[in-house]
Amino acid sequence: DGKKGGFRACCFVFALGALENIGFVANMVSMVIYFHYLLKFDLPTSSNTLTNFLGSVCLLSLLGGFISDTYLNRLYTILIFGSLEVIGLSMVTIQAYSKDLRPDITCEKSCIKGGIALMFYGSLSILAIGTGGVKGALPALGADQFDSKDPKGAKQLGSYFNWYMLSTTFGAMIGVSFVVWVSINKDWYWGFFMRTMAAIVGFIAIALGKPFYSTGFLPLPCSYILYIFVIVVAFKNRRLILPENPVELFEMNDKDKYQYDEKLPHTNQFRLLDKAAIVPLETFPQPWKVCTVTQVEEVKVLTRMLPILASTIIMNTCLAQLQTFSVLQGVFMDQHIFGKKFPPASIPIIPLVFMTFLIPIYEFVVVPFALKITGHPSGITQLQRVGVGLILSIISMGVAGIIEVKRRDQSIKDPFNPISLFWLSFQYGIFGLADMFTIVGLMEFFYKEAPSGMKSLATSFAWLSLSFGYFLSSAFVDIMNAVTKKIAPSKKGWIEGDDLNESNLNLFYWFLAVLSTLNFVVYLLCASWYKYKEDTAESETESRNETESRNDQ
Repeated sequence: DGKKGGFRACCFVFALGALENIGFVANMVSMVIYFHYLLKFDLPTSSNTLTNFLGSVCLLSLLGGFISDTYLNRLYTILIFGSLEVIGLSMVTIQAYSKDLRPDITCEKSCIKGGIALMFYGSLSILAIGTGGVKGALPALGADQFDSKDPKGAKQLGSYFNWYMLSTTFGAMIGVSFVVWVSINKDWYWGFFMRTMAAIVGFIAIALGKPFYSTGFLPLPCSYILYIFVIVVAFKNRRLILPENPVELFEMNDKDKYQYDEKLPHTNQFRLLDKAAIVPLETFPQPWKVCTVTQVEEVKVLTRMLPILASTIIMNTCLAQLQTFSVLQGVFMDQHIFGKKFPPASIPIIPLVFMTFLIPIYEFVVVPFALKITGHPSGITQLQRVGVGLILSIISMGVAGIIEVKRRDQSIKDPFNPISLFWLSFQYGIFGLADMFTIVGLMEFFYKEAPSGMKSLATSFAWLSLSFGYFLSSAFVDIMNAVTKKIAPSKKGWIEGDDLNESNLNLFYWFLAVLSTLNFVVYLLCASWYKYKEDTAESETESRNETESRNDQ
């Protein structure tokens, strides 16, 4: 049906992506200030509370992906979790407005307790569950509107992830500029109220798009249990001998499989799992005693994805450090740009502005040029795109170290004349470009390569990588300080204390660059070893044609 699916349906997805991201990004860059000044947390507790909240949001995206794959469709999952997100934002707004639900202004220590603590942690928990669930299902809903098996649909699918990233970037720009300004300069409850209303409008928009969404993308009941079952059967058959010809392994007939379930060809990787598809001696094998080749191959696909996911966790941990300390650098710099004072909490708008221009340039210039050379619908493969992002992240770490040397030298030489905040635009610009390549590349990669019953969950793997980055960021700094305190001649950690001028943040940045380089080498090995499902299917077809040709001769 030409009236359903395509970019027309995705407009509603883009609307929610922008409106919902207004509140998420505004919370990400400003809530540490809210925790510290209004709720009376100390700075370390404020920082850890925020990183734990953001990490929980990204981790809980797996829950939304799981439910939308297995029990509900994408739209209903988004609306249910969206209701929780609105409730969570409303509770945060009420607490910011009511003086009875905030600590007394004279309180100095252990101020969050009793009913105040219940309201605070309850609202953050509900908000994390709702936001995570929405982010786990929303990208896949838009991707479902294209047929990746059709050449035109495959090309549009790659473009979709670019435009989805652009829509969330627009929302993030509004969040870190206007909403953050209102929160800090007017009142916090007005900022939270604006985030709540933006989310409500976004969820109304996604619901209004129901008549335009493609049908047929239904969940696969118990699909996750089947994947566990494959491993159990393979272990049970571990002493059996694999047949020399994979054709002898058990596979379903075309008429017996679900229409929305794809049939995957056999691969030679992880051959031990093939033992789950060895046909028993019975004439009619029971389904609980043998798995199909497709089921085994789906488990292999997930197993091949894990090294890719692991290698991006290191990158996101490093980029989390870059984001955190770049804001801290901005506090010690001249915050006037073009005669206007630029609040440190709005510094992340710099990479967002870069991404606003770079994403269309990539889509309209880079992709068509690369398409002529490679013939790939997206210009380059998803893993190549992630690799480019990893290289750019290494460069951004190195540039950040150089900028920090310049900032610190000038601050020591003339404390009353620091360098301009504009210098951060270099590292932030490269960082924004790296983010554009990696996040979009990972989402498209996990969606395309995932088994048909795990599209939402697999797309959430990109958020899972960010989750580990947030959770590990605090521990990473503590470990680095503990190690450098022992080996440094000054017996001080690289980033210890409140005075950034006495720290060695530049060495920390350059260490992250070295660590990211080593991680990139590991990523190259994992990416070169990975076999795309399309390549596997093509090689299987060629092998079958060669066999038939030899038989005819």
